[in-house]
Amino acid sequence: MINRLIEPTDGDIYFNDKRLIDYNLKELRLTIGYVLQQIALFPNLTVAENIELIPEMKHWSKAKRRERTEELLQKVSLAPEEYLHRKPAELSGGEQQRIGILRAIAAKPDIILMDEPFSALDPISRGQLQLLIKDLHKELASTVVFVTHDMNEALLLGDRICVMKEGKIVQTDTPEKIRSNPANEFVAQFFQQEQPVLANDTVDALVELGFIVNSLVESETAVSLGTSLPEVIRLLTAGSDVMIVDEGKNLGQITERSILQFLETKMEKGGQSDE
Repeated sequence: MINRLIEPTDGDIYFNDKRLIDYNLKELRLTIGYVLQQIALFPNLTVAENIELIPEMKHWSKAKRRERTEELLQKVSLAPEEYLHRKPAELSGGEQQRIGILRAIAAKPDIILMDEPFSALDPISRGQLQLLIKDLHKELASTVVFVTHDMNEALLLGDRICVMKEGKIVQTDTPEKIRSNPANEFVAQFFQQEQPVLANDTVDALVELGFIVNSLVESETAVSLGTSLPEVIRLLTAGSDVMIVDEGKNLGQITERSILQFLETKMEKGGQSDE
């Protein structure tokens, strides 16, 4: 309904204080990025052509489109010289979904719709892309509407969470408030899902690999070397500055980039297949 693939039977949806029904349909959809669970890259187009599709429809110059494409590929650790001219069939599942995300954000949309985009991926690829989305969201400042059945994913990514059951809203609140005070048993059950990605990894791994930031930032949130990375992610999601303290000594700060770097390293070492 947000991009008007389906028109609401009743009521109104507003964007910038204007009813969606009052927007020109083509112009509306050009301001909305869309990432599907099935990825849905055009198989006959190259990586570059897939990413540049909406910028081309918005009449960006060829030079500007290519500059944007190369910039985005570098952000997701895909070397432009290696990937620009590949076809989707030549990419792994995780790589295809990266391209799907880049296609959605290439023209810097006001809204990005993400319909369970990572549910078909392995846990390591999924965790890596979750942190990528969090990173890109900060940079783009776009509104992201993200559908998921995984409460761990919702807690990691959401500023606000809306829990629905059978088409009705059960609870809407910040992640921390939903975590600490679920409205009913249905909401509470989401926390009984499988352990999140990195469940067996601890802060020690970040220190050993040098994925921490030297910082003199004063923070009330300090973790020890044995702290699990899911706990660190929870603290980061809550907006805390997370410092590592060992025997009273400040070893440095953990950032979301630290977690992303660790995930990328785990992928490169073959923590799990990207297929």
